[in-house]
Amino acid sequence: MRRHLVRSVARVTTLLAADLGGYLVARAAIRAIRDRELLGSGIAQVLQIGVPLGSLGGWQLAAALLLGLAVTGNYGRGDRRRDSAALFAGVALGTGLSAWGALWQSGAEAVAIQFAATTLGMWIALVLERRALDWLVLRFVPGEQQAERVVFVGEPSDRGGARVEQHLAPRRGGMVSLGWVSTNGTSHAGLLGHVTDFWDLVQRHAPDTVVLCGHLADDEFEAVVSASIAAGCRLLAVPRYEGLAEVRPGLVWERGLPLVELTVPSLRAQQLLVKRLVDLVMSGLGLILVSPLMLVVAVAIKLGSSGPVFFHQERVAEGGRRFRVLKFRTMWHGASEAAHKEFVTRMLRDDNDSAGRRGADGSTVYKLVNDDRVTPVGRWLRRMSLDELPQLVNVLRGDMSLVGPRPPLPYELEQYDHWQFDRLRVKPGITGLWQVSGRNRLSYRQMCELDLEYVRQWSLWLDFKILLKTVPVVLLNSGRAA
Repeated sequence: MRRHLVRSVARVTTLLAADLGGYLVARAAIRAIRDRELLGSGIAQVLQIGVPLGSLGGWQLAAALLLGLAVTGNYGRGDRRRDSAALFAGVALGTGLSAWGALWQSGAEAVAIQFAATTLGMWIALVLERRALDWLVLRFVPGEQQAERVVFVGEPSDRGGARVEQHLAPRRGGMVSLGWVSTNGTSHAGLLGHVTDFWDLVQRHAPDTVVLCGHLADDEFEAVVSASIAAGCRLLAVPRYEGLAEVRPGLVWERGLPLVELTVPSLRAQQLLVKRLVDLVMSGLGLILVSPLMLVVAVAIKLGSSGPVFFHQERVAEGGRRFRVLKFRTMWHGASEAAHKEFVTRMLRDDNDSAGRRGADGSTVYKLVNDDRVTPVGRWLRRMSLDELPQLVNVLRGDMSLVGPRPPLPYELEQYDHWQFDRLRVKPGITGLWQVSGRNRLSYRQMCELDLEYVRQWSLWLDFKILLKTVPVVLLNSGRAA
């Protein structure tokens, strides 16, 4: 316990000193560029607008930044201190606290510019400082003296056992492996003993941390936990299933019985509200701006083939909800979906190579090539992704979002594995990670994996980056849309 306390004090003290140093360096750099025109008068004038004289606030801003970082957990254990998003939240909170008084004196517009410029500058400085600090610790601090002494309970020969040790206790890192405590009596290198002798092993080797990697019987699990707690060890457990990393455990009491509730982290109400407001504003403006182009497209479709201008198709949204997606018609009126259904079924059941087709340039694409159902005008619309413009109406209605997973067809769900249903946790989008990461050059499985990555890592910043990347993808047809 004393070693844990010493390490905690050393970690927090080092991070506080480093953050304060990073703030002072950033402040000096801004002043040199702004006041002494170190990089020229043009950049100096821009900085004078974003960070005018007196706006940095001196020690007041420094104290507010440190408080903001502490409140948002940036001095915690593990990877928390390396989380760029948490750093941004802490810097934004600290800058907001410092700028609160100026809001009533300088007005909202001026303070908003200063807040944005200061937050961005200080966040970049602290991210670089934390990365540099990690490098310096790994490079110069003696690992054997300062690292946590770790005992692993399980079998390194089991799936994932050696990987856990390699990730947590590399040759130079924050942890050092003392060895393994076997759960089934198998002898192997680095074996300290059997789990039945765990209390004696803890007394003999004095570990700081115990990591549970294997499956233990109830009595063995109770003995390991009790001994670890009694010895003051930090106790970590590897999730039993790979998918458990996506859920968040929490202790709840039901009729006097303690239970572990596993919940899936999802977008909070505030985040959903902000995302919906962005969708409403941008889809509304988008419909106004592209309405002349949509009129031209509608006329071209009418002149090119008989039938309606728009195409309605049932798709699946979040939670399995059904809705009708709206698109410009690109096929001959009355064309059957049988060919597409057969192709999707083959992509889901067969391996990627057998499902892929050869495109015009000889590369593999995962779509129907030379589809006779597509009209000449429709082929051009697909190539430019103009057939999807009416989906802005779906966004305005709330059926879709600007950014999100691709909305699947009902018969696609019939072939899904369990992990693919996680795509239905958020609203589908007009564009997404799949569209900007290769589009039809990616297999169906790769598309699903990218959609799941989006669901797990969602942020407004990620949406913004995807929207920016969508423009060149559409203009250059880099995903071979048609």
